[in-house]
Amino acid sequence: MVLKTLMAFWGLVIFPLLLFAQPVSIYNDDPEQRLPVGMEKPAHRFISAAGGKVAQARVEPPFWWIGMHSPMLEVMIYDQGVRDFEAAIQYPGVSIRKTTRLQNPNYLFLELEIGPGAKPGKFDINLKKGTLSKKYTYEIRQKNTDKSRVQGLSPADFIYLLMPDRFANGDPTNDSVEGMSIEGVNREKMYFRHGGDLQGVIDNLDYLKSLGITAIWLNPVVECDQPYESYHGYAITNHFLIDRRFGSNEKYLELVQKAHEKGIKIIMDIVPNHVGDQHWMIGDLPDETWIHQFPEFTRTTYRDPTLMDPYASEKDRSIMSDAWFDHHMPDLNQKHPQVANYLTQSYLWWVEYSGHDAYRIDTYAYPDQSYMAALGKRLQEEYPRLSFFAETWVHGVANQAQYTQNNNLREGYNSYCPGVTDFQLHYALNEALTRTQGWSEGAARIYYTLMQDFLYEDPYRNVTFLDNHDLSRFYSVIGENLAKFKSGLAFLMTTRGIPMIYYGTEIGMKNFTDPDGKVREDFPGGWQGDAQISSCLREEVLRSRRFLNMSKNWRFTGRKHLPCRGAA
Repeated sequence: MVLKTLMAFWGLVIFPLLLFAQPVSIYNDDPEQRLPVGMEKPAHRFISAAGGKVAQARVEPPFWWIGMHSPMLEVMIYDQGVRDFEAAIQYPGVSIRKTTRLQNPNYLFLELEIGPGAKPGKFDINLKKGTLSKKYTYEIRQKNTDKSRVQGLSPADFIYLLMPDRFANGDPTNDSVEGMSIEGVNREKMYFRHGGDLQGVIDNLDYLKSLGITAIWLNPVVECDQPYESYHGYAITNHFLIDRRFGSNEKYLELVQKAHEKGIKIIMDIVPNHVGDQHWMIGDLPDETWIHQFPEFTRTTYRDPTLMDPYASEKDRSIMSDAWFDHHMPDLNQKHPQVANYLTQSYLWWVEYSGHDAYRIDTYAYPDQSYMAALGKRLQEEYPRLSFFAETWVHGVANQAQYTQNNNLREGYNSYCPGVTDFQLHYALNEALTRTQGWSEGAARIYYTLMQDFLYEDPYRNVTFLDNHDLSRFYSVIGENLAKFKSGLAFLMTTRGIPMIYYGTEIGMKNFTDPDGKVREDFPGGWQGDAQISSCLREEVLRSRRFLNMSKNWRFTGRKHLPCRGAA
């Protein structure tokens, strides 16, 4: 009887508990799996600003600097019930000029003026409400005065675009970070993390330098703690923190410094249009108008021509700009003063903190264009040597050129954006190599594209490219034809603009965006145990690399005569 009782207890209680305790895999057998097993895309809901339980108090930006072009700084304090407190600062040269209170009782915004008499140091921000008090220590540092630190870009540069998660894994210890939404890596799944990181980029700086690369554009490296598809980084969850699976803020600073030592510049990818729905701020929204909200999920039309179309309706313009890019990407309202300040200060913060050289601005056409102009103006005022260029995945030269500065295409509007990603020239080159020559087709399209350069103030500030992380690989598009491949490289390296290649182009990586994860494969040799790059190269690829080196040398040696032995 006792034995039967024990067996029944085991069967009814212990065995189910053991089953429950087993780790459940988040993976299935589909290599194109996008969501972890058991997860669905988030249901759309209205996000209130009623105020929730504060898990972690925050003060942002984390610190600031003396000697900035503008003495004004808006500090955001996030803590339980801080909205109704009164703030005071007793520190020479620092004063509170304005206090802003929004709907959520857990936020307080303080506009500070950091006067010429302020000195580097730490001070307390004291909050008081009746008998209650709170205190936050804040630091102001001296702005770096080295004018050569932020170098900017020029047509003499050669950019290498890489996706950090897919380039090289230099530190396997950060593959899994406790507490983050996705722990661990799975290289068999194209939409899950593979483990590449900043150390992997640092370890390969000499390789990149050997290619003649003078600037590295990294897809976003700040925190993207989303439960799915976080590998690409475009759904940010913390504006002031490098994703810990890539490294740390200190590791990013190390990358910039070591790259500079080798004559290589660093370009950070920023996303002012939206955030990830797991951003800590979305979980406790400061204000109901902080993001654009709709009764049901509303996706942008992606029809950017409505912004300049004289016949477009206001509704069309609004849906283009204000609707969401995707289900998990809440659309930010840059017309909200605190949203605008928060974003701009985060971008200034990273320049001053790291000394990186340029920004690539994602989805440039989608945010409020008045804000984008104000951002461009502020960046140029604060860092005259800083470069930035806009992603303008649009159609039509005039439509693309309108996003650049001083073009007179939009009356009364100046974007203060020096250059764009030149999709029109990309389309033209692809057509030249894949279609028969006609009056305006084939190679003629290159002419009809370049002859419209008068629409730009300076077309040499545009970034030119064969492909990127959103497009089919160039080598596949031209049918893996080595002669066409060399023609494309030759054109890229000899035409106007700042040339860029996507990681793997130099070794003939190929695939089409069916789906897009196929063009974001791991770079060969970047992981322990992988075959090294040299063993993966076919003879035609070796020849293309030699041709790339010749083209690059021609561009960067003042277009002088070069020996052609072995170039082909």
